[in-house]
Amino acid sequence: MNLLRTLATVSGMTLLSRVLGFVRDFVIAHGFGAGMATDAFFVAFRLPNLLRRMFAEGAFSQAFVPILAEYRSQRGDEATKTLVDHVSGVLFLSLIAITALGVLGAPVLIAITAPGFSADPDKFALTVELTRITFPYIVFMSLVALSAGILNTWSRFALPAFTPVMLNLSFIGLALFAAPWFDPPVYALAWAVVLGGLLQLAIQIPALKQIGMLPRLRPVWRDEGVQRVLKLMAPAVVGVSAAQISLLINTIFASFLAPGSVSWLYFADRLMEFPAGLLGAALGTILLPSLSRSHASADPAEFSALLDWGLRLTLLLTLPASLALAVLGVPLISTLFQHGLFSANDVLQTRDALAAYAIGLTGLILVKVLAPGFYARQDIRTPVRIALVTLALTQLMNLAFVGWLKHAGLALSIGLASCINAGLLWHGLRKSNTYRPMPGWPMFLLKLAVALLCLFMLMYFGMGAEQQWLTMGFTERMLRLVVLMVVGLMGYFGVLWLTGFRVSDFRKRTQ
Repeated sequence: MNLLRTLATVSGMTLLSRVLGFVRDFVIAHGFGAGMATDAFFVAFRLPNLLRRMFAEGAFSQAFVPILAEYRSQRGDEATKTLVDHVSGVLFLSLIAITALGVLGAPVLIAITAPGFSADPDKFALTVELTRITFPYIVFMSLVALSAGILNTWSRFALPAFTPVMLNLSFIGLALFAAPWFDPPVYALAWAVVLGGLLQLAIQIPALKQIGMLPRLRPVWRDEGVQRVLKLMAPAVVGVSAAQISLLINTIFASFLAPGSVSWLYFADRLMEFPAGLLGAALGTILLPSLSRSHASADPAEFSALLDWGLRLTLLLTLPASLALAVLGVPLISTLFQHGLFSANDVLQTRDALAAYAIGLTGLILVKVLAPGFYARQDIRTPVRIALVTLALTQLMNLAFVGWLKHAGLALSIGLASCINAGLLWHGLRKSNTYRPMPGWPMFLLKLAVALLCLFMLMYFGMGAEQQWLTMGFTERMLRLVVLMVVGLMGYFGVLWLTGFRVSDFRKRTQ
């Protein structure tokens, strides 16, 4: 399997999803603005979305995929199918129980996660109702994560990468055409979450059936494989979810700040998630099964080479994205979101949060490359310890920054914590001799620095004054932004080419 080609395929599907995600955010920003109703929805959606990231795509996937790869490699298809049936049954029953508790306990959850909303009874009540509608999303998305883990282990990466498109289409359709039929209209967004989750699960069923791994829900708690997954999953909840827990705590802080703070953080996070999903999620998706196979085959040299490939590719593609988000914040936000009820002040406030988030983008994506190096070896304790340290440091930074930087301080603490997390994970892999850097790193970093300097100069001087972007028409903004990005990319990759970088240098094959 050509990993670079696979990465391009997964990233292409992710790009489609992200583009539609921006269309979705454009529609939401235009139709709902950044106020009480959108704050309520984003808090309500964040709860099941947080659980999805923590348990489904996070702890569950990190625990399930290595064991699934081991079963397929060493025990054959029949034992693997039995594992899938038993795990899916246990997962489904657990999800039903969690969803019931979430729906019933919604007032308590909102009081804990957004205590500042309690001062406004209408805002609090709306958030509770939206939470009750969106909470079943965790059922659909956990089953989608199970399906994606199976398909990725069978090297079927394209369909799982495509599935988020269905959620975005659901948002766009209901926001545009169904909102007038709801009172208040924001209810349309909540039902879009449920519909999107159902559609994502439905499109994966034929692919599972094709490879003979469509689960039969048979909950067998004492199954050896189920017990191993649960044993790994329990601590992995902390190990892979430190950033998500920090985002939840940030929501608590933001609920006490000026109205719109939750929305400003949301829109900034959405922009940061574009490169994070395009590269970070794609790399993590293809690396975990590949690293798991290398570990199961007892091939430490290949294991280390895979990590080295992932690290170089991450720095090559993520550092320019971080720089672009930090420098072009106002052009990006004004072009994408400054329409309808989204004001110039919303642009500037979102810009502050985006610049702070951009500091940690590279660290965030490096975590997605480095953490699989532990989970593929079924080492849970090390990333858990690192996650706990990172989480504690994040909260200390929140207290230090929020007083004078407001919502941007919350974003900055997340960004810096991601860098610390990545640094500690890298140190752990080096200390255990699991990762051994390949030759050529000093020259690689020097050439990269020269290309980044060229990119910065092209963007900074080409952008002009930020204030003029707030008064331009949409067409002029879009044309200027496209020209800026094209010129910047040509300059960056042109310098890399002149210094000797070639696409063939990053081709990587694995079984």
